[in-house]
Amino acid sequence: MHPGIGIKLAVFLAIAILLDGMTAVIAQAASSMPTTIRPGDHTLELTHHDLKRHYVVHVPKAYDGKTPIPVVIMFHGGGGKARGAMQETGWSAKADKANFLAVYPEGVPRDLTRRGSFVANPQSWNDGSARTILAAAQQNIDDVGFVNAMLDDLGTKFRIDPRCLYATGFSNGASMVFRAGRELSVRLAAIAPVAGSDWLDQPRPAQPLSLLYLTGTEDPLNPFEGGEITLGAKSAGKKPPVREFIHKWVQLLGCASEPKTIHDRDGVKGIAYASCHENAEVVFYTVAGMGHFWPGGMSHLPERIVGKSSNKISATDVIWEFFQKHPKK
Repeated sequence: MHPGIGIKLAVFLAIAILLDGMTAVIAQAASSMPTTIRPGDHTLELTHHDLKRHYVVHVPKAYDGKTPIPVVIMFHGGGGKARGAMQETGWSAKADKANFLAVYPEGVPRDLTRRGSFVANPQSWNDGSARTILAAAQQNIDDVGFVNAMLDDLGTKFRIDPRCLYATGFSNGASMVFRAGRELSVRLAAIAPVAGSDWLDQPRPAQPLSLLYLTGTEDPLNPFEGGEITLGAKSAGKKPPVREFIHKWVQLLGCASEPKTIHDRDGVKGIAYASCHENAEVVFYTVAGMGHFWPGGMSHLPERIVGKSSNKISATDVIWEFFQKHPKK
């Protein structure tokens, strides 16, 4: 072989190997990058502790797959479903206006072999209460681990802003939010439970995070002064007084003991506890005369069971405004 040809062949092979290596690196990088998922509602699945779990993501119209955006997780109430929470709260419409991902996880039904049903096979969250009415609690479902895995899964599929991960929920879903706030404070920036209870004393949040709580003063399923509650002939547990766990969080976050009034109009009162650790905040809203209801939303349950509704305030609007003020430091 002519020496010149040998040199050219060696150079050619070196370039080919280099290009092949670069292609592999680019392919690997591309595979780890989130894909752009079209706007709208998408049901996603993951397996956690050998259970197939599902969650629905509403992708806003302005999502481009390039700019990191916030995430709002909305936990449905006991017996409910992800898409029911979408209809009842209006978070998807809010996501389209404000450009964030609205995420609706599904709880676990009592019978894992059948689809969830409000009456026949209710879905629930393991909120830490150990109440017998909650299948997820009785089966010791690792819902905190599921939420953590869901956040990881979201990060592989979307451009999410890790400083702006928020959680809200209703009823049993609100109690799950309290638990997630305690156990996932290193990830969540703020939480906003509506008409649920914090059943736990431990663990303490590893990092301070802001809390907004909202409830009605005449809620038969989340009694303001606490006490035993029933659903039909079944006991749903004895709930603590609302102010008891509000003060618990004020102490957990090291806030000033005296709140200031931030809203007092039309039967809606809001107070805020400031000077908390790392500029966190505790905000507490009450709606006079309201029952077990998402303020400004809708409910399919009869008034004789849940009490009166109210549109004097939009929980979704108030909570989103609160979340925007409290990104992760």
